Amino acid sequence: MGASESKPKNKTGKNVARQKMETASKTGVLSLNGHNIVEVPSKVFELYNLRTLDFSNNSLKTLPIKLTALTQLKSLNCDRNRLRNSGISPISKLTKLQALSLSSNRLGEPAVSKNDSNPGEINAPFPSLPSGLKQLKIDSNHFTSIPATICSPNLVKLEKLDISRNNLAVIPSEISNLVSLTELNLDGNCVVSLPKEVGKLRALKSLSLQNNQIRVDSTSFSTKNPQPLPAALFTGTPLIDLNLRGNRMTNTQLNEFEGFPDFLERRKNLKSKNIYGGALTDLGVCGLD
Repeated sequence: MGASESKPKNKTGKNVARQKMETASKTGVLSLNGHNIVEVPSKVFELYNLRTLDFSNNSLKTLPIKLTALTQLKSLNCDRNRLRNSGISPISKLTKLQALSLSSNRLGEPAVSKNDSNPGEINAPFPSLPSGLKQLKIDSNHFTSIPATICSPNLVKLEKLDISRNNLAVIPSEISNLVSLTELNLDGNCVVSLPKEVGKLRALKSLSLQNNQIRVDSTSFSTKNPQPLPAALFTGTPLIDLNLRGNRMTNTQLNEFEGFPDFLERRKNLKSKNIYGGALTDLGVCGLD
């Protein structure tokens, strides 16, 4: 490409959107990424065979109830909009939904009051989610706690959960309800420890806790100085990939954790079989020095 040439711009006009919707009626796939929309076009609700829908990079504040007409929808991406909990309630009715991405919205923020003397009101509760959901991304949403409906026994098929870059300090014991969870991303929060119930996640293979507040002052663990990562995490789960980079602890300290040798043995066996082709966090250090 010459110096005088420029990269083609993404076409997002109304005519382009119309053409995309006409094509989607045949393919079952529609992307309105970056179309500067503030409300969902009514024509979308007529695409009854839609399986994949992408609304990312827009200015949506709410998903209308008519969204429930899309009974075949399996994947919904609403990243980088202006959605709050009260604006996503129709998602509960999308019974075939398997993948949901709501990154970088305003879900955990308090609602803004019109009364200046009361600048923050309580946000509506996070809605229930379809029982068939397998992947959920709600990173960068200002959550101070994990919504109860996410740790519900209803989500027994959830395999991947990304709730990174929020303001979480505590992980609830109810996390153990997510019995199919294989990947959990808690990066960029304020987590200081994990509950022993994480040991009940019998499918968990990957856990990322980068840049949290886990610290170890002494490895003489006791009731007054509990091990921040419980032994059950290493002995009760099939965990093989753990990233602790950016926490106040060292590799030497981690090696003194109860149960940690079980984790190392699993990784050693996997590396010898070269199953992951070197994609795991460095053997034995988990991102620590």
